[in-house]
Amino acid sequence: MLQFSKRLVSKGLKATLALTVHLAGSMQADPSSSIDLETISDGHDLGGFMGPGSIEAYQTNLRVVGSRTLAELIHKLDCSGRPLDAVIYDGFLPWALDVAKQCRGLLPLPLPLPLSEGSVRVPGLPPLKPWEAPSYVYKLGLYPAFYDMVINQSTNVDDADFCSKTTLTWRSRTTQYYLLDKRLPNNTAYGVNLFTPTTTSTVSAWLHRHPPRSVVYVSFGSMADLDPSQFAELAHGLALASHPFIWIIRSTEQHKLPRDLMDLIPSEEALILPWCNQLEVLESDAIGCFVTHCGLNSVIEAICLGVPMFVEDVWRVGVKVRVDEAGIVGRKEVERCVREVVGGGGRGREVTESARRWMETVKAAMAEGGSLDQNIDEFVEKLVSRASTK
Repeated sequence: MLQFSKRLVSKGLKATLALTVHLAGSMQADPSSSIDLETISDGHDLGGFMGPGSIEAYQTNLRVVGSRTLAELIHKLDCSGRPLDAVIYDGFLPWALDVAKQCRGLLPLPLPLPLSEGSVRVPGLPPLKPWEAPSYVYKLGLYPAFYDMVINQSTNVDDADFCSKTTLTWRSRTTQYYLLDKRLPNNTAYGVNLFTPTTTSTVSAWLHRHPPRSVVYVSFGSMADLDPSQFAELAHGLALASHPFIWIIRSTEQHKLPRDLMDLIPSEEALILPWCNQLEVLESDAIGCFVTHCGLNSVIEAICLGVPMFVEDVWRVGVKVRVDEAGIVGRKEVERCVREVVGGGGRGREVTESARRWMETVKAAMAEGGSLDQNIDEFVEKLVSRASTK
């Protein structure tokens, strides 16, 4: 969202990014940023996401308190001579649309639940095995808060439209590829970080000591909570694959690592970090593949930078990981996938070439006059046109 805001500013618009009080206090913001930062409350200004003790409680408080404080922010900006012409929100926050509508004066889930056998058919995708669906859908009730968040993001999407108070409400899932086309001066990093990243020079120096396409990058995002047994299998699988790896493990999760094994791996072969600048890592020639939780931002970033992943069908930029009867990806399976992608065989060359082609396609869309650039120009033109009729 921040990168999308930067692109809008480059087109002559003014952008304000609203963060929760807790995030604004913990993120590493760029003081020279052209984006105004404002805050709303999630009801847990000190503890943030971990404050209420459960994800369900947090989501409830975020919706109630967030709605109220977002309305207050919109009113404050209006009274200060900075009225909003658009509210652009993340699909995970559908209540923001309701707030925007109030301040101006369902897509059905295509999966039979719970999943148990047979195949799952989703428009635009090949048939999937039940375990290939997101875990909060496959194991219904395992992550109820995430399930509700994902399902509810489209409950009011049909209402997102041009509004009578010249307020454009636009539901958009933005990604960081705006950062990657090098068209905005000095735009070389996200601008904010959820956690304090390891110093870039430290990571770069480690990567530079390894040949091209030899390092495995492992990261499961900012929210994944892996079972200790899965941590152990993944660690053993990476060790068996005999390729150097960078593994991003949040500080709160590092106690799950099998220390006896990790202590045996030389520091030149394994770099364990609590957080990093992911784009700078993926951009390194040393990275051979990305073991990811397949969050949208991570997948798009890898595609934009031509990095193979454990993603097989449709895009053909990786290999499919299979789970065992207990729902765990075993060490031998991890070893197989890593070796298949970065081991120098025919399959590895195929997915690397496919990733490169996708990277070129995305670059063409981002370039001046490309489809993405045209879409942004169209949005800016409509917004400016509506604002001028006030």
